[in-house]
Amino acid sequence: MTPLLEIIVYFTMLTFVTVLLGAPLRNREWTAEGRAIGLGNRDNLSEPTPLGGRAERTARNAMEASIFFVPLALVAHAAGLDAEVLLGAQIAFWARVAYVPIYIAGIKVVRSLVWMVGVVGYILMVIELL
Repeated sequence: MTPLLEIIVYFTMLTFVTVLLGAPLRNREWTAEGRAIGLGNRDNLSEPTPLGGRAERTARNAMEASIFFVPLALVAHAAGLDAEVLLGAQIAFWARVAYVPIYIAGIKVVRSLVWMVGVVGYILMVIELL
């Protein structure tokens, strides 16, 4: 497996872990009421705590990031441009690794800066593909 394909696997695993964190933090599943919500059909959800809301938004954002990253990486691989896009892919991936805990922790300005670093990674990938 090429380094680019490995990053796709790690990016996918990071997205999965982020989604898995979102629901328990949003529903406070460490409480009896939260477990009941988590195991139920979630028809009548209460408002999330600030931490829960950030975790939920982080999970949604992780899925959105995957929609940008994975197709770019797969197209690069199919075109034989793994090495050319690798730096951008690495930047995007490590920005996501940093972004998740920063967003969940609620660190406002740093979160946006790290997000922009990830966008730079996507842009570097696109430049190499065009």
